[in-house]
Amino acid sequence: MTTKPHKYKLGRKPRTFDPRVPHMSALLAGQTLPPPPPQVNWGDQMPADLGEMLNDTLGDCTCAAFYHARQVWSFCAANKAVAQMITDPDSDVQELYVLACGYNPRAGGEGPGGNEQHVLKYLLNHGAPVGQNGGTRDKIIAYIEVDGRNTDDVKRAINQCGLVYIGFNVPQNILPEGNDPLPIWDVDPSDPPSLGGHAVILPGYDDSGLNVISWGHFYKMTWPFFAKYVDEIYAIADSTWIKGGGKTPLGLSVQELEAQMQALKA
Repeated sequence: MTTKPHKYKLGRKPRTFDPRVPHMSALLAGQTLPPPPPQVNWGDQMPADLGEMLNDTLGDCTCAAFYHARQVWSFCAANKAVAQMITDPDSDVQELYVLACGYNPRAGGEGPGGNEQHVLKYLLNHGAPVGQNGGTRDKIIAYIEVDGRNTDDVKRAINQCGLVYIGFNVPQNILPEGNDPLPIWDVDPSDPPSLGGHAVILPGYDDSGLNVISWGHFYKMTWPFFAKYVDEIYAIADSTWIKGGGKTPLGLSVQELEAQMQALKA
């Protein structure tokens, strides 16, 4: 008996540049901060299988990644003895894909994919469907772009916000046809072609690379891979994370973050 291989969909559209999105480097101008911790792992002790959030059939990675972020934030905020991680139903993920990306379930197929900044702006202004029948909306407080060339800022964002939300181009070598993704994503010297764009979250890092949650599982991305393929990174301020004792980007107050978002309010 042969096992049918898993399907791994992508779906991130090319990044856009909105000058209204605040940048961590600009907010840090003139400041000297202590170095970030050498390693962080907010996904430690989380379940190994977090659910694919429909990214096995739909090109909804920009939405699936956010619902994986909710899992990390809620898991870390919960009493670890109980570990009340919130996993939203696939119907909520699909609804966000409809609302933020224009997916039409009646049309079938993988859908149009999504742009990360468009999804984040939707989450800021309208919120993600959550709760029973998606009847509640979870709005993020703020999102700040991080320059990937400054790895200390990337580490700070992960340490302070529980994760970063990123976009990158997927080289063929990490997703062999008909097989599961490689456990460690590294640069292939042969420079394989890109399979398309993908959105994931990074809830940790150490000297060897960054922890990845994608397609409901944990992987490792080396720092050279990160430098070569990742082209957008966002720190997200989330109320569940903050109420559970987490920090905000750069220690800014909620009021300061909201002020940074005024130009992006619908």
